[in-house]
Amino acid sequence: MCQHMIESRKKKGGIIINVGSIEAVLPFKKGMVHYDASKAGVIGLTRGLARDFGDKGFRINALLPGGIVTQGTKGAATEFFKGNIGLAKAGYDFMARLPMGRVGKPDEVARAALFLACDLSSYVTGALLAVDGGFLSA
Repeated sequence: MCQHMIESRKKKGGIIINVGSIEAVLPFKKGMVHYDASKAGVIGLTRGLARDFGDKGFRINALLPGGIVTQGTKGAATEFFKGNIGLAKAGYDFMARLPMGRVGKPDEVARAALFLACDLSSYVTGALLAVDGGFLSA
């Protein structure tokens, strides 16, 4: 998709916002090596494209959400209440690391994307914007 966007707008430039995960920076959950590696690839792609196409008018950044209420996190909560006690420790450990003391909402990630998509971020490219309630700082 990035290649298509760049090729179709090579004379106009544009904005690309890739979505990674905090798991790419700090793997937290066991059994997620494939996911962690794929999200680390998103970071490399974002920074490489920003370097190669910044002088062509493209701003290319990545959002790194973490601890956001999604269908997946709701599913994990359901599994816990069905008796999967192993999730309790992972959930507790995750929540204990959140300086803001709460999980995020999808619209909080959307607002970060809006910032990256508008002129308020006109001098931002190759950046990784963590939307994680401070998880990476703890």
